[in-house]
Amino acid sequence: MLIRDIMSPNVVSISPEESTALAARLLYRHNIGALPVCTEDGRVKGIVTDRDIVLRCIAAESDPATTPIKEIMTKGVASIGPNDDVRVGTRIMAKEQVRRLPVVSDGRVVGMVSLGDMAKTHSYDMEASKALSEISENVKKV
Repeated sequence: MLIRDIMSPNVVSISPEESTALAARLLYRHNIGALPVCTEDGRVKGIVTDRDIVLRCIAAESDPATTPIKEIMTKGVASIGPNDDVRVGTRIMAKEQVRRLPVVSDGRVVGMVSLGDMAKTHSYDMEASKALSEISENVKKV
Protein backbone atom coordinates (compact mmCIF):
# COMPACT_ATOMS: atom_id res chain seq x y z
CA MET A 1 0.00 0.00 0.00
CA LEU A 2 1.23 3.48 -0.84
CA ILE A 3 1.14 6.65 1.25
CA ARG A 4 -1.23 8.31 -1.24
CA ASP A 5 -3.81 5.61 -0.43
CA ILE A 6 -4.02 6.60 3.25
CA MET A 7 -2.90 10.24 3.44
CA SER A 8 -5.20 13.14 4.14
CA PRO A 9 -5.12 15.25 0.95
CA ASN A 10 -6.85 18.28 2.50
CA VAL A 11 -3.91 20.00 4.14
CA VAL A 12 -4.33 22.96 6.44
CA SER A 13 -1.05 24.86 6.58
CA ILE A 14 0.28 28.11 7.99
CA SER A 15 2.98 30.56 6.94
CA PRO A 16 6.05 31.22 9.11
CA GLU A 17 4.99 34.83 9.73
CA GLU A 18 1.52 34.02 11.10
CA SER A 19 0.90 34.11 14.83
CA THR A 20 1.01 31.20 17.21
CA ALA A 21 -2.53 32.15 18.27
CA LEU A 22 -3.74 31.58 14.70
CA ALA A 23 -2.02 28.20 14.62
CA ALA A 24 -3.79 27.19 17.85
CA ARG A 25 -7.15 28.25 16.41
CA LEU A 26 -6.52 26.28 13.20
CA LEU A 27 -5.54 23.16 15.14
CA TYR A 28 -8.70 23.45 17.22
CA ARG A 29 -11.04 24.31 14.34
CA HIS A 30 -9.83 21.42 12.15
CA ASN A 31 -9.29 18.95 15.03
CA ILE A 32 -5.71 18.22 13.98
CA GLY A 33 -2.44 17.95 15.88
CA ALA A 34 0.05 19.51 13.46
CA LEU A 35 0.31 22.14 10.75
CA PRO A 36 2.96 22.17 8.08
CA VAL A 37 4.58 25.59 7.92
CA CYS A 38 4.78 26.52 4.24
CA THR A 39 5.80 29.32 1.94
CA GLU A 40 3.16 30.82 -0.36
CA ASP A 41 4.04 28.29 -3.06
CA GLY A 42 3.52 25.31 -0.72
CA ARG A 43 7.14 24.51 0.13
CA VAL A 44 7.63 23.09 3.63
CA LYS A 45 9.72 25.21 5.98
CA GLY A 46 8.78 23.44 9.20
CA ILE A 47 5.97 21.97 11.23
CA VAL A 48 4.17 23.18 14.33
CA THR A 49 2.28 20.97 16.76
CA ASP A 50 0.01 21.63 19.69
CA ARG A 51 2.93 20.53 21.89
CA ASP A 52 5.22 23.13 20.28
CA ILE A 53 2.68 25.83 21.10
CA VAL A 54 2.45 24.80 24.74
CA LEU A 55 6.15 24.21 25.39
CA ARG A 56 7.82 26.79 23.17
CA CYS A 57 5.32 29.63 23.51
CA ILE A 58 2.93 29.34 26.47
CA ALA A 59 5.38 27.74 28.93
CA ALA A 60 8.07 30.17 27.79
CA GLU A 61 5.63 32.98 28.72
CA SER A 62 5.55 34.39 25.20
CA ASP A 63 2.41 36.04 23.86
CA PRO A 64 0.76 33.74 21.28
CA ALA A 65 -0.84 36.74 19.58
CA THR A 66 2.55 38.28 18.79
CA THR A 67 4.83 35.24 18.55
CA PRO A 68 5.35 34.23 14.92
CA ILE A 69 5.28 30.55 14.06
CA LYS A 70 8.85 30.71 12.74
CA GLU A 71 10.03 31.22 16.33
CA ILE A 72 8.45 28.03 17.68
CA MET A 73 8.20 25.66 14.70
CA THR A 74 10.34 22.59 14.24
CA LYS A 75 12.68 23.07 11.29
CA GLY A 76 14.24 20.33 9.20
CA VAL A 77 11.04 18.35 8.95
CA ALA A 78 11.06 14.73 7.81
CA SER A 79 8.65 14.11 4.96
CA ILE A 80 7.55 11.34 2.64
CA GLY A 81 6.40 11.08 -0.96
CA PRO A 82 2.91 10.01 -2.04
CA ASN A 83 4.31 7.03 -3.96
CA ASP A 84 6.37 5.70 -1.04
CA ASP A 85 5.31 2.48 0.65
CA VAL A 86 3.54 2.79 4.01
CA ARG A 87 6.33 0.71 5.63
CA VAL A 88 8.79 3.46 4.67
CA GLY A 89 6.59 5.93 6.53
CA THR A 90 6.56 3.85 9.72
CA ARG A 91 10.36 3.59 9.60
CA ILE A 92 10.75 7.36 9.12
CA MET A 93 8.34 8.05 11.98
CA ALA A 94 10.20 5.68 14.29
CA LYS A 95 13.62 7.09 13.35
CA GLU A 96 12.54 10.74 13.62
CA GLN A 97 10.27 10.09 16.63
CA VAL A 98 7.27 11.80 15.07
CA ARG A 99 3.64 10.79 14.62
CA ARG A 100 2.87 12.84 11.52
CA LEU A 101 4.62 13.44 8.22
CA PRO A 102 3.96 15.96 5.48
CA VAL A 103 3.53 14.24 2.13
CA VAL A 104 5.59 16.15 -0.42
CA SER A 105 5.62 15.97 -4.21
CA ASP A 106 7.80 18.21 -6.37
CA GLY A 107 8.79 20.12 -3.23
CA ARG A 108 5.20 21.00 -2.27
CA VAL A 109 2.89 19.62 0.41
CA VAL A 110 0.15 17.45 -1.10
CA GLY A 111 -1.04 15.69 2.04
CA MET A 112 -0.40 14.65 5.62
CA VAL A 113 -0.11 11.13 6.98
CA SER A 114 -0.25 10.13 10.62
CA LEU A 115 0.56 7.04 12.59
CA GLY A 116 -3.19 6.77 13.17
CA ASP A 117 -3.80 6.68 9.41
CA MET A 118 -1.41 3.75 9.18
CA ALA A 119 -2.94 1.91 12.11
CA LYS A 120 -6.45 2.28 10.66
CA THR A 121 -5.50 0.29 7.56
CA HIS A 122 -5.14 -2.87 9.71
CA SER A 123 -2.63 -4.08 7.13
CA TYR A 124 0.16 -2.32 9.01
CA ASP A 125 -0.83 -2.83 12.65
CA MET A 126 2.54 -4.33 13.55
CA GLU A 127 4.56 -1.64 11.78
CA ALA A 128 2.49 1.15 13.33
CA SER A 129 2.73 -0.47 16.75
CA LYS A 130 6.51 -0.83 16.45
CA ALA A 131 6.87 2.80 15.33
CA LEU A 132 4.73 4.04 18.22
CA SER A 133 6.76 1.96 20.65
CA GLU A 134 10.02 3.44 19.35
CA ILE A 135 8.61 6.97 19.39
CA SER A 136 7.40 6.55 22.97
CA GLU A 137 10.65 4.98 24.24
CA ASN A 138 12.89 7.82 23.14
CA VAL A 139 10.87 10.99 23.54
CA LYS A 140 12.93 13.94 22.30
CA LYS A 141 13.42 16.87 24.63
CA VAL A 142 12.36 20.26 23.28
